[in-house]
Amino acid sequence: MESHIQIFDTTLRDGEQTPGVNFTFDERLKIAKQLEKWGVDVIEAGFPASSSGSFKSVESIAKALTTTAVCGLARCKKSDIDAVYESTKLAAKPQVHVFIATSPIHLEHKLKMSQEEVLASIKEHVSYAKQFFEVVQFSPEDATRTEIPFLIDCVQTAIDAGATIINIPDTVGFSYPTEYEQIFKTLTKSIHSEQPIVFSAHCHDDLGMAVSNSLAAIEGGARRIEGTVNGIGERAGNAALEEVALALYVRRDHYGIESQIKLDETKKTSDLISRYAGIRVPRNKAIVGQNAFSHESGIHQDGVLKHRETYEIMTPQLVGVSTTELPLGKLSGKHAFAEKLKSLGYDISTEDQINLFKQFKEVADKKKSVSDRDIHAIIQGSEHEQRAIYQLENLQLQYVSKGLQSAVVVIKDKNGKTYQDSSIGTGSIVSIYNAVDRIFQRKTELIDYRIDSITEGADAQAEVHVSLIIEGTPVNGIGIDHDILQASCKAYIEAHAKYISETQKKEGIHS
Repeated sequence: MESHIQIFDTTLRDGEQTPGVNFTFDERLKIAKQLEKWGVDVIEAGFPASSSGSFKSVESIAKALTTTAVCGLARCKKSDIDAVYESTKLAAKPQVHVFIATSPIHLEHKLKMSQEEVLASIKEHVSYAKQFFEVVQFSPEDATRTEIPFLIDCVQTAIDAGATIINIPDTVGFSYPTEYEQIFKTLTKSIHSEQPIVFSAHCHDDLGMAVSNSLAAIEGGARRIEGTVNGIGERAGNAALEEVALALYVRRDHYGIESQIKLDETKKTSDLISRYAGIRVPRNKAIVGQNAFSHESGIHQDGVLKHRETYEIMTPQLVGVSTTELPLGKLSGKHAFAEKLKSLGYDISTEDQINLFKQFKEVADKKKSVSDRDIHAIIQGSEHEQRAIYQLENLQLQYVSKGLQSAVVVIKDKNGKTYQDSSIGTGSIVSIYNAVDRIFQRKTELIDYRIDSITEGADAQAEVHVSLIIEGTPVNGIGIDHDILQASCKAYIEAHAKYISETQKKEGIHS
Protein backbone atom coordinates (compact mmCIF):
# COMPACT_ATOMS: atom_id res chain seq x y z
CA MET A 1 0.00 0.00 0.00
CA GLU A 2 1.35 3.41 -1.00
CA SER A 3 1.96 5.89 1.82
CA HIS A 4 0.28 8.72 -0.07
CA ILE A 5 -1.60 9.56 -3.26
CA GLN A 6 0.94 10.48 -5.94
CA ILE A 7 0.17 13.70 -7.81
CA PHE A 8 1.17 13.61 -11.48
CA ASP A 9 1.03 17.11 -12.96
CA THR A 10 0.57 17.42 -16.71
CA THR A 11 0.02 21.19 -16.88
CA LEU A 12 3.06 21.57 -19.13
CA ARG A 13 1.93 18.84 -21.53
CA ASP A 14 -1.84 18.25 -21.52
CA GLY A 15 -2.52 21.67 -20.02
CA GLU A 16 -0.64 23.43 -22.81
CA GLN A 17 -3.01 21.81 -25.29
CA THR A 18 -5.60 24.34 -24.14
CA PRO A 19 -6.55 26.44 -27.19
CA GLY A 20 -4.60 29.71 -27.10
CA VAL A 21 -2.15 28.59 -24.38
CA ASN A 22 1.49 28.62 -25.41
CA PHE A 23 3.99 28.83 -22.55
CA THR A 24 7.39 30.28 -23.36
CA PHE A 25 10.60 28.39 -22.61
CA ASP A 26 11.25 30.50 -19.50
CA GLU A 27 7.64 30.20 -18.31
CA ARG A 28 7.76 26.39 -18.55
CA LEU A 29 10.88 26.31 -16.39
CA LYS A 30 9.41 28.66 -13.81
CA ILE A 31 6.17 26.65 -13.70
CA ALA A 32 8.12 23.42 -13.19
CA LYS A 33 10.06 24.90 -10.27
CA GLN A 34 6.83 26.12 -8.64
CA LEU A 35 5.19 22.71 -9.13
CA GLU A 36 8.16 21.13 -7.37
CA LYS A 37 7.76 23.65 -4.55
CA TRP A 38 4.03 22.82 -4.41
CA GLY A 39 4.96 19.20 -3.80
CA VAL A 40 3.88 17.25 -6.89
CA ASP A 41 5.44 13.80 -7.23
CA VAL A 42 5.82 13.78 -11.03
CA ILE A 43 5.83 16.48 -13.69
CA GLU A 44 4.99 15.45 -17.23
CA ALA A 45 7.25 18.08 -18.74
CA GLY A 46 6.23 17.61 -22.34
CA PHE A 47 6.26 15.48 -25.48
CA PRO A 48 9.97 15.62 -26.47
CA ALA A 49 9.55 14.02 -29.89
CA SER A 50 6.96 16.58 -31.00
CA SER A 51 9.45 19.41 -31.62
CA SER A 52 12.98 20.54 -30.89
CA GLY A 53 11.55 23.26 -28.65
CA SER A 54 9.66 20.70 -26.55
CA PHE A 55 12.80 18.54 -26.34
CA LYS A 56 14.92 21.44 -25.07
CA SER A 57 12.25 22.46 -22.58
CA VAL A 58 11.97 18.96 -21.11
CA GLU A 59 15.76 18.73 -20.98
CA SER A 60 16.12 22.03 -19.08
CA ILE A 61 13.41 21.03 -16.59
CA ALA A 62 15.07 17.63 -16.06
CA LYS A 63 18.33 19.37 -15.17
CA ALA A 64 16.70 21.96 -12.91
CA LEU A 65 14.55 19.83 -10.59
CA THR A 66 16.01 17.96 -7.63
CA THR A 67 13.15 16.19 -5.83
CA THR A 68 10.33 15.83 -8.35
CA ALA A 69 10.34 13.09 -11.01
CA VAL A 70 10.41 14.35 -14.60
CA CYS A 71 8.39 12.38 -17.14
CA GLY A 72 8.17 12.62 -20.91
CA LEU A 73 5.32 11.40 -23.13
CA ALA A 74 5.99 8.87 -25.93
CA ARG A 75 3.83 7.08 -28.43
CA CYS A 76 4.54 3.41 -29.06
CA LYS A 77 7.45 4.44 -31.28
CA LYS A 78 11.11 3.78 -30.52
CA SER A 79 12.09 7.25 -31.74
CA ASP A 80 9.64 8.81 -29.24
CA ILE A 81 11.08 6.73 -26.40
CA ASP A 82 14.62 7.66 -27.47
CA ALA A 83 13.66 11.35 -27.35
CA VAL A 84 12.30 10.98 -23.80
CA TYR A 85 15.47 9.18 -22.70
CA GLU A 86 17.81 11.78 -24.19
CA SER A 87 15.85 14.71 -22.76
CA THR A 88 15.40 13.26 -19.24
CA LYS A 89 18.59 11.27 -18.71
CA LEU A 90 20.04 13.95 -16.40
CA ALA A 91 16.91 14.12 -14.24
CA ALA A 92 17.15 13.07 -10.61
CA LYS A 93 14.15 10.79 -11.20
CA PRO A 94 13.45 10.19 -14.93
CA GLN A 95 10.24 8.48 -16.05
CA VAL A 96 8.64 7.67 -19.41
CA HIS A 97 4.94 7.59 -20.24
CA VAL A 98 4.19 5.27 -23.18
CA PHE A 99 0.71 5.19 -24.70
CA ILE A 100 -1.36 3.69 -27.51
CA ALA A 101 -5.10 3.89 -28.18
CA THR A 102 -7.17 0.78 -27.42
CA SER A 103 -10.85 1.64 -27.98
CA PRO A 104 -12.67 0.22 -31.03
CA ILE A 105 -13.29 3.67 -32.49
CA HIS A 106 -9.59 4.59 -32.26
CA LEU A 107 -8.41 1.25 -33.63
CA GLU A 108 -10.72 1.47 -36.62
CA HIS A 109 -10.55 5.14 -37.53
CA LYS A 110 -7.22 6.44 -36.16
CA LEU A 111 -4.70 3.61 -35.86
CA LYS A 112 -6.25 1.21 -38.40
CA MET A 113 -4.80 -1.65 -36.37
CA SER A 114 -6.18 -4.92 -35.08
CA GLN A 115 -6.24 -5.82 -31.39
CA GLU A 116 -3.44 -8.33 -31.98
CA GLU A 117 -1.28 -5.64 -33.60
CA VAL A 118 -1.90 -3.29 -30.65
CA LEU A 119 -0.91 -5.97 -28.14
CA ALA A 120 2.26 -6.68 -30.12
CA SER A 121 3.11 -2.97 -30.17
CA ILE A 122 2.59 -2.65 -26.41
CA LYS A 123 4.90 -5.62 -25.75
CA GLU A 124 7.59 -4.34 -28.12
CA HIS A 125 7.65 -0.71 -26.98
CA VAL A 126 7.18 -1.12 -23.24
CA SER A 127 10.01 -3.71 -23.30
CA TYR A 128 12.14 -1.26 -25.28
CA ALA A 129 11.43 1.57 -22.81
CA LYS A 130 12.26 -0.67 -19.86
CA GLN A 131 15.87 -0.89 -21.12
CA PHE A 132 16.32 2.82 -20.40
CA PHE A 133 13.91 3.57 -17.53
CA GLU A 134 13.40 1.99 -14.15
CA VAL A 135 9.89 3.50 -14.05
CA VAL A 136 7.74 2.94 -17.13
CA GLN A 137 4.14 4.11 -17.16
CA PHE A 138 1.76 2.70 -19.77
CA SER A 139 -1.57 4.20 -20.86
CA PRO A 140 -4.26 2.55 -22.99
CA GLU A 141 -5.66 5.73 -24.55
CA ASP A 142 -9.46 6.02 -24.43
CA ALA A 143 -9.52 3.22 -21.85
CA THR A 144 -13.05 3.97 -20.66
CA ARG A 145 -14.45 3.21 -24.13
CA THR A 146 -12.40 0.02 -24.46
CA GLU A 147 -14.01 -3.40 -23.94
CA ILE A 148 -12.99 -4.67 -20.48
CA PRO A 149 -11.57 -8.03 -21.66
CA PHE A 150 -9.28 -6.31 -24.19
CA LEU A 151 -8.36 -3.62 -21.65
CA ILE A 152 -7.25 -6.36 -19.24
CA ASP A 153 -5.17 -7.96 -22.01
CA CYS A 154 -3.49 -4.61 -22.80
CA VAL A 155 -2.69 -3.90 -19.16
CA GLN A 156 -1.37 -7.40 -18.52
CA THR A 157 0.79 -7.24 -21.65
CA ALA A 158 2.29 -3.94 -20.49
CA ILE A 159 2.99 -5.31 -17.00
CA ASP A 160 4.60 -8.45 -18.42
CA ALA A 161 6.81 -6.19 -20.56
CA GLY A 162 8.01 -4.22 -17.52
CA ALA A 163 5.51 -1.42 -16.83
CA THR A 164 5.07 -0.72 -13.12
CA ILE A 165 2.56 2.13 -13.44
CA ILE A 166 -0.70 1.67 -15.34
CA ASN A 167 -2.67 4.78 -16.19
CA ILE A 168 -6.34 4.45 -17.12
CA PRO A 169 -7.28 7.58 -19.10
CA ASP A 170 -10.83 8.80 -19.46
CA THR A 171 -9.60 10.53 -22.59
CA VAL A 172 -12.88 12.12 -23.68
CA GLY A 173 -14.49 12.55 -20.24
CA PHE A 174 -17.00 9.81 -21.01
CA SER A 175 -17.11 7.85 -17.75
CA TYR A 176 -18.96 8.44 -14.48
CA PRO A 177 -17.72 7.80 -10.92
CA THR A 178 -19.19 4.37 -10.15
CA GLU A 179 -18.24 3.02 -13.57
CA TYR A 180 -14.71 4.43 -13.39
CA GLU A 181 -14.20 3.06 -9.87
CA GLN A 182 -15.31 -0.39 -11.03
CA ILE A 183 -12.77 -0.38 -13.88
CA PHE A 184 -9.96 -0.02 -11.33
CA LYS A 185 -11.39 -2.71 -9.09
CA THR A 186 -11.73 -5.08 -12.03
CA LEU A 187 -8.18 -4.48 -13.22
CA THR A 188 -6.75 -4.84 -9.72
CA LYS A 189 -8.40 -8.24 -9.34
CA SER A 190 -7.61 -9.43 -12.88
CA ILE A 191 -3.93 -8.60 -13.42
CA HIS A 192 -1.00 -10.66 -12.21
CA SER A 193 2.38 -9.23 -11.24
CA GLU A 194 5.36 -10.27 -9.18
CA GLN A 195 6.07 -6.64 -8.30
CA PRO A 196 3.82 -3.86 -6.99
CA ILE A 197 1.77 -2.03 -9.63
CA VAL A 198 0.57 1.53 -9.15
CA PHE A 199 -2.68 2.39 -10.92
CA SER A 200 -3.14 5.98 -12.08
CA ALA A 201 -6.22 7.99 -13.10
CA HIS A 202 -6.26 10.60 -15.88
CA CYS A 203 -9.64 12.29 -16.28
CA HIS A 204 -10.99 14.92 -18.64
CA ASP A 205 -13.88 17.19 -17.74
CA ASP A 206 -16.17 16.99 -20.80
CA LEU A 207 -19.15 16.04 -18.60
CA GLY A 208 -17.92 17.99 -15.57
CA MET A 209 -16.92 14.86 -13.64
CA ALA A 210 -13.11 14.85 -13.86
CA VAL A 211 -12.48 15.48 -10.15
CA SER A 212 -15.33 13.19 -9.05
CA ASN A 213 -14.01 10.42 -11.30
CA SER A 214 -10.47 10.91 -9.97
CA LEU A 215 -11.65 10.55 -6.38
CA ALA A 216 -13.73 7.52 -7.35
CA ALA A 217 -10.60 5.98 -8.87
CA ILE A 218 -8.88 6.28 -5.48
CA GLU A 219 -11.74 4.34 -3.93
CA GLY A 220 -11.19 1.76 -6.66
CA GLY A 221 -7.51 1.39 -5.80
CA ALA A 222 -5.72 4.11 -7.79
CA ARG A 223 -2.74 5.62 -6.01
CA ARG A 224 -1.69 8.19 -8.60
CA ILE A 225 -3.87 11.04 -9.87
CA GLU A 226 -3.07 12.96 -13.05
CA GLY A 227 -4.35 16.42 -13.82
CA THR A 228 -3.50 20.08 -14.22
CA VAL A 229 -3.48 23.23 -12.13
CA ASN A 230 -6.80 25.11 -12.45
CA GLY A 231 -8.05 22.18 -14.56
CA ILE A 232 -6.72 23.65 -17.83
CA GLY A 233 -6.47 21.37 -20.85
CA GLU A 234 -7.92 20.70 -24.26
CA ARG A 235 -11.69 20.97 -24.71
CA ALA A 236 -13.26 21.24 -21.21
CA GLY A 237 -9.93 20.60 -19.50
CA ASN A 238 -8.51 18.06 -17.05
CA ALA A 239 -9.07 17.22 -13.39
CA ALA A 240 -8.11 20.22 -11.27
CA LEU A 241 -5.32 18.97 -9.02
CA GLU A 242 -5.89 21.61 -6.35
CA GLU A 243 -9.44 20.32 -5.92
CA VAL A 244 -8.26 16.71 -5.63
CA ALA A 245 -5.58 17.63 -3.06
CA LEU A 246 -7.98 19.64 -0.88
CA ALA A 247 -10.70 17.00 -1.10
CA LEU A 248 -8.23 14.37 0.17
CA TYR A 249 -7.20 16.67 3.02
CA VAL A 250 -10.61 17.92 4.14
CA ARG A 251 -12.23 14.47 3.81
CA ARG A 252 -9.28 12.45 5.10
CA ASP A 253 -11.78 10.89 7.49
CA HIS A 254 -13.25 9.13 4.45
CA TYR A 255 -10.32 8.56 2.09
CA GLY A 256 -7.78 7.80 4.82
CA ILE A 257 -4.88 8.84 2.57
CA GLU A 258 -3.58 12.23 1.43
CA SER A 259 -1.21 13.70 -1.13
CA GLN A 260 2.10 15.37 -0.32
CA ILE A 261 0.96 18.69 -1.77
CA LYS A 262 2.05 21.71 0.29
CA LEU A 263 -1.41 23.20 0.53
CA ASP A 264 -0.30 26.72 1.49
CA GLU A 265 1.44 26.99 -1.93
CA THR A 266 -1.82 26.27 -3.76
CA LYS A 267 -3.05 29.82 -4.44
CA LYS A 268 0.41 30.97 -5.52
CA THR A 269 0.66 28.03 -7.93
CA SER A 270 -2.82 28.69 -9.31
CA ASP A 271 -2.10 32.39 -9.83
CA LEU A 272 1.14 31.60 -11.69
CA ILE A 273 -0.59 29.22 -14.11
CA SER A 274 -3.49 31.62 -14.61
CA ARG A 275 -1.11 34.46 -15.43
CA TYR A 276 1.10 32.54 -17.85
CA ALA A 277 -1.80 30.74 -19.55
CA GLY A 278 -3.75 33.97 -19.90
CA ILE A 279 -6.85 32.24 -18.49
CA ARG A 280 -8.59 33.95 -15.61
CA VAL A 281 -9.73 31.73 -12.74
CA PRO A 282 -13.54 32.05 -12.44
CA ARG A 283 -14.62 33.90 -9.29
CA ASN A 284 -16.70 30.91 -8.17
CA LYS A 285 -13.95 28.35 -8.84
CA ALA A 286 -13.52 25.88 -5.98
CA ILE A 287 -10.45 26.35 -3.74
CA VAL A 288 -8.74 29.19 -5.66
CA GLY A 289 -11.59 31.39 -6.94
CA GLN A 290 -11.96 34.90 -5.57
CA ASN A 291 -15.32 34.00 -4.01
CA ALA A 292 -14.16 30.68 -2.51
CA PHE A 293 -13.97 32.21 0.97
CA SER A 294 -16.47 35.06 0.53
CA HIS A 295 -19.85 35.26 2.28
CA GLU A 296 -22.50 37.73 1.15
CA SER A 297 -25.68 36.25 2.62
CA GLY A 298 -26.57 37.85 5.95
CA ILE A 299 -27.25 34.45 7.50
CA HIS A 300 -23.89 33.14 6.30
CA GLN A 301 -22.02 36.23 7.50
CA ASP A 302 -23.63 35.99 10.91
CA GLY A 303 -22.72 32.32 11.17
CA VAL A 304 -19.08 32.82 10.09
CA LEU A 305 -18.63 35.71 12.52
CA LYS A 306 -19.88 33.51 15.36
CA HIS A 307 -17.89 30.43 14.30
CA ARG A 308 -16.07 30.03 10.98
CA GLU A 309 -16.85 26.33 10.64
CA THR A 310 -20.56 27.07 10.29
CA TYR A 311 -19.96 27.87 6.61
CA GLU A 312 -16.24 27.21 5.99
CA ILE A 313 -14.91 23.67 5.77
CA MET A 314 -11.35 24.97 5.30
CA THR A 315 -9.56 28.21 6.07
CA PRO A 316 -8.22 30.63 3.45
CA GLN A 317 -4.77 30.33 5.05
CA LEU A 318 -4.79 26.59 4.32
CA VAL A 319 -4.39 27.29 0.58
CA GLY A 320 -2.15 30.33 1.02
CA VAL A 321 -4.78 33.09 1.03
CA SER A 322 -4.26 35.74 3.71
CA THR A 323 -7.42 37.36 5.03
CA THR A 324 -5.72 39.83 7.38
CA GLU A 325 -4.36 42.40 4.96
CA LEU A 326 -2.45 45.35 6.39
CA PRO A 327 -2.39 47.81 3.49
CA LEU A 328 0.57 50.14 2.99
CA GLY A 329 0.26 53.77 1.95
CA LYS A 330 2.27 56.56 0.37
CA LEU A 331 3.88 57.38 3.71
CA SER A 332 5.12 53.82 4.24
CA GLY A 333 8.90 53.47 4.22
CA LYS A 334 11.39 50.94 2.86
CA HIS A 335 11.46 48.91 6.06
CA ALA A 336 7.67 48.48 6.16
CA PHE A 337 7.73 47.53 2.48
CA ALA A 338 10.52 44.98 3.06
CA GLU A 339 8.59 43.45 5.96
CA LYS A 340 5.47 43.24 3.80
CA LEU A 341 7.40 41.37 1.08
CA LYS A 342 8.70 38.94 3.70
CA SER A 343 5.24 38.37 5.18
CA LEU A 344 3.88 37.59 1.71
CA GLY A 345 6.49 34.88 1.27
CA TYR A 346 8.87 36.68 -1.12
CA ASP A 347 12.63 36.33 -0.78
CA ILE A 348 13.87 39.32 -2.78
CA SER A 349 17.38 40.74 -2.72
CA THR A 350 17.99 44.23 -1.31
CA GLU A 351 19.05 45.42 -4.76
CA ASP A 352 15.82 44.24 -6.42
CA GLN A 353 13.76 45.72 -3.58
CA ILE A 354 15.02 49.21 -4.48
CA ASN A 355 13.34 49.02 -7.90
CA LEU A 356 10.19 47.44 -6.46
CA PHE A 357 9.96 50.15 -3.81
CA LYS A 358 10.03 52.84 -6.53
CA GLN A 359 7.13 51.08 -8.30
CA PHE A 360 5.29 50.74 -5.00
CA LYS A 361 5.62 54.50 -4.41
CA GLU A 362 4.25 55.23 -7.89
CA VAL A 363 1.17 53.12 -7.14
CA ALA A 364 0.85 54.56 -3.61
CA ASP A 365 0.78 58.11 -5.02
CA LYS A 366 -2.30 57.14 -7.05
CA LYS A 367 -4.13 55.07 -4.42
CA LYS A 368 -5.33 55.65 -0.87
CA SER A 369 -3.86 52.31 0.22
CA VAL A 370 -1.86 49.56 -1.43
CA SER A 371 -3.25 46.09 -0.67
CA ASP A 372 -1.49 42.72 -0.65
CA ARG A 373 -2.93 42.01 -4.10
CA ASP A 374 -1.43 45.27 -5.34
CA ILE A 375 1.97 44.16 -4.02
CA HIS A 376 1.62 40.81 -5.79
CA ALA A 377 0.78 42.68 -9.00
CA ILE A 378 3.80 44.98 -8.66
CA ILE A 379 6.11 41.96 -8.29
CA GLN A 380 4.45 40.10 -11.16
CA GLY A 381 4.77 43.16 -13.38
CA SER A 382 8.41 43.58 -12.40
CA GLU A 383 9.14 39.94 -13.22
CA HIS A 384 7.57 40.40 -16.63
CA GLU A 385 9.64 43.50 -17.33
CA GLN A 386 12.88 41.87 -16.18
CA ARG A 387 12.35 38.97 -18.60
CA ALA A 388 11.16 41.15 -21.47
CA ILE A 389 13.48 41.92 -24.36
CA TYR A 390 11.33 45.00 -25.14
CA GLN A 391 9.68 47.42 -22.73
CA LEU A 392 7.36 50.40 -23.04
CA GLU A 393 9.39 53.57 -22.62
CA ASN A 394 6.74 56.20 -23.38
CA LEU A 395 3.14 56.42 -24.57
CA GLN A 396 1.54 59.60 -25.90
CA LEU A 397 -2.10 59.75 -26.92
CA GLN A 398 -4.34 62.31 -28.59
CA TYR A 399 -8.09 61.92 -28.16
CA VAL A 400 -10.53 63.54 -30.58
CA SER A 401 -14.25 63.30 -29.92
CA LYS A 402 -16.05 61.62 -32.85
CA GLY A 403 -12.80 61.25 -34.79
CA LEU A 404 -9.78 59.06 -35.25
CA GLN A 405 -7.47 58.68 -32.26
CA SER A 406 -3.69 58.88 -32.52
CA ALA A 407 -0.89 57.29 -30.54
CA VAL A 408 2.89 57.66 -30.33
CA VAL A 409 4.68 54.64 -28.85
CA VAL A 410 8.33 54.52 -27.78
CA ILE A 411 9.82 51.09 -27.03
CA LYS A 412 13.22 50.29 -25.54
CA ASP A 413 15.05 46.97 -25.98
CA LYS A 414 17.24 45.30 -23.36
CA ASN A 415 20.33 46.99 -24.81
CA GLY A 416 18.86 50.47 -24.33
CA LYS A 417 18.07 51.12 -28.00
CA THR A 418 14.75 52.90 -28.56
CA TYR A 419 12.19 52.48 -31.35
CA GLN A 420 9.36 54.90 -32.07
CA ASP A 421 6.36 55.08 -34.35
CA SER A 422 2.89 56.56 -34.46
CA SER A 423 -0.47 55.59 -35.92
CA ILE A 424 -4.15 56.36 -35.89
CA GLY A 425 -7.15 54.17 -35.15
CA THR A 426 -10.87 54.11 -34.48
CA GLY A 427 -10.12 54.05 -30.76
CA SER A 428 -7.21 54.63 -28.41
CA ILE A 429 -6.39 50.90 -28.08
CA VAL A 430 -6.52 50.39 -31.85
CA SER A 431 -4.20 53.34 -32.46
CA ILE A 432 -1.73 52.05 -29.83
CA TYR A 433 -1.69 48.55 -31.32
CA ASN A 434 -1.33 49.88 -34.87
CA ALA A 435 1.71 51.89 -33.74
CA VAL A 436 3.29 48.84 -32.05
CA ASP A 437 2.67 46.74 -35.18
CA ARG A 438 4.42 49.41 -37.25
CA ILE A 439 7.47 49.23 -34.95
CA PHE A 440 7.78 45.44 -35.17
CA GLN A 441 6.65 45.24 -38.82
CA ARG A 442 4.85 41.93 -38.46
CA LYS A 443 1.42 40.76 -39.52
CA THR A 444 -0.74 40.31 -36.42
CA GLU A 445 -4.29 39.35 -35.56
CA LEU A 446 -5.81 40.21 -32.18
CA ILE A 447 -7.80 37.17 -31.00
CA ASP A 448 -8.67 38.17 -27.44
CA TYR A 449 -8.44 41.28 -25.27
CA ARG A 450 -9.44 41.26 -21.62
CA ILE A 451 -9.13 43.65 -18.69
CA ASP A 452 -9.07 42.30 -15.15
CA SER A 453 -9.20 44.47 -12.07
CA ILE A 454 -6.51 43.36 -9.61
CA THR A 455 -8.29 45.02 -6.71
CA GLU A 456 -11.72 46.57 -6.25
CA GLY A 457 -12.58 50.24 -6.56
CA ALA A 458 -12.04 53.09 -8.99
CA ASP A 459 -8.33 53.26 -8.14
CA ALA A 460 -7.65 49.56 -8.88
CA GLN A 461 -4.66 48.43 -10.89
CA ALA A 462 -5.50 46.94 -14.28
CA GLU A 463 -4.21 43.64 -15.63
CA VAL A 464 -4.69 43.36 -19.38
CA HIS A 465 -4.45 40.03 -21.21
CA VAL A 466 -4.10 39.82 -24.99
CA SER A 467 -3.94 36.84 -27.31
CA LEU A 468 -2.43 37.40 -30.74
CA ILE A 469 -1.52 35.41 -33.80
CA ILE A 470 1.78 36.75 -35.15
CA GLU A 471 2.91 35.33 -38.48
CA GLY A 472 0.71 32.29 -37.79
CA THR A 473 2.01 31.70 -34.22
CA PRO A 474 -0.31 32.14 -31.20
CA VAL A 475 1.17 34.18 -28.34
CA ASN A 476 -0.15 35.78 -25.15
CA GLY A 477 0.81 38.98 -23.41
CA ILE A 478 0.09 40.49 -20.00
CA GLY A 479 0.40 44.12 -18.94
CA ILE A 480 -0.07 45.49 -15.43
CA ASP A 481 -0.44 49.18 -14.71
CA HIS A 482 -2.58 51.68 -12.84
CA ASP A 483 -3.52 53.12 -16.23
CA ILE A 484 -5.56 50.82 -18.52
CA LEU A 485 -4.05 52.19 -21.73
CA GLN A 486 -0.51 51.76 -20.39
CA ALA A 487 -1.36 48.19 -19.33
CA SER A 488 -2.89 47.51 -22.76
CA CYS A 489 0.24 48.71 -24.52
CA LYS A 490 2.53 46.68 -22.22
CA ALA A 491 0.52 43.52 -22.89
CA TYR A 492 0.73 43.96 -26.66
CA ILE A 493 4.47 44.65 -26.56
CA GLU A 494 5.03 41.57 -24.38
CA ALA A 495 3.19 39.39 -26.91
CA HIS A 496 5.48 40.68 -29.68
CA ALA A 497 8.53 40.18 -27.45
CA LYS A 498 7.50 36.58 -26.70
CA TYR A 499 7.15 35.86 -30.41
CA ILE A 500 10.62 37.26 -31.12
CA SER A 501 12.17 35.44 -28.15
CA GLU A 502 10.66 32.08 -29.13
CA THR A 503 11.64 32.58 -32.78
CA GLN A 504 15.22 33.32 -31.78
CA LYS A 505 15.35 30.19 -29.57
CA LYS A 506 14.04 28.02 -32.42
CA GLU A 507 16.58 29.47 -34.83
CA GLY A 508 19.32 28.85 -32.27
CA ILE A 509 18.22 25.24 -31.85
CA HIS A 510 18.12 24.57 -35.58
CA SER A 511 21.42 26.27 -36.35
